[in-house]
Amino acid sequence: MSAAAQDTNEPLRLTHDGPLAVLTMDSPPMNLFDTTMLNAWADAMERLAADPPRALLVRAVGRVVSAGVDVRVFDRIQPDGAEEFWARQLRITQQLEHLPCPTVFAAHSLTLTAAFELALACDLVVATESARFGLVERRVGFTPAMGGTQRLAQRAGPSRARELVMTGELYRGSTLAQWGVVNVLFAQSTFHADAHAYALRLAEGPTRAHAATKAVVRSFLDGGVPAADAMLPRLAADVVRTEDHRRAVTAFLTDGPHHATPCVGR
Repeated sequence: MSAAAQDTNEPLRLTHDGPLAVLTMDSPPMNLFDTTMLNAWADAMERLAADPPRALLVRAVGRVVSAGVDVRVFDRIQPDGAEEFWARQLRITQQLEHLPCPTVFAAHSLTLTAAFELALACDLVVATESARFGLVERRVGFTPAMGGTQRLAQRAGPSRARELVMTGELYRGSTLAQWGVVNVLFAQSTFHADAHAYALRLAEGPTRAHAATKAVVRSFLDGGVPAADAMLPRLAADVVRTEDHRRAVTAFLTDGPHHATPCVGR
């Protein structure tokens, strides 16, 4: 992996492993979303939106992924500025969600509030069976304000979203895998290596086709099957013109379905 693109003392590091960008939260001991962490996320999303990688892995180091928002953040918000403040934080979630590349969130342990909300903005979530997730804002008389409730409802249904947010309980990775929120479970002992390999495999895939897949799913979520059907022929035609598609078809015909033709992202 290349050297960090930010000072290693920063709470959020952006690094690259070839085509894969890696965002690592590293603010011990709890990776709290304080003002510094929130600002670092906003800066990182601006950079990635301006120059998207071929895939993004979001991870954390330390005992926990994140214990969530630093309560002092809530204490400092003035009522007159609350709407603007939370609109800025929601923009982080939206920018992550709208990156054209595959995005993977890796949760090896406790993942609360803002971190869980950002996980739900990613295309895929990988976790350990024992990782615990929670939207526990009820403890401060609040509701998730970075988009987690609606994205959880999108993945697991409105009843599950209400249950998780209203009770403020913690749910294991194994449970959220059954709900369809977590996509893949990896062993604790090899978790970070497995998550990295999983994301890198996506980064080495057909960039433009992955972007098209995301666009189709987004269209379906916004307008159902008719909306996705309406835009699919144009999208498929765009992919037909890519170098990745042409090279892969040729390699398939020459070497069979298990060819190892590298994708070039064009």
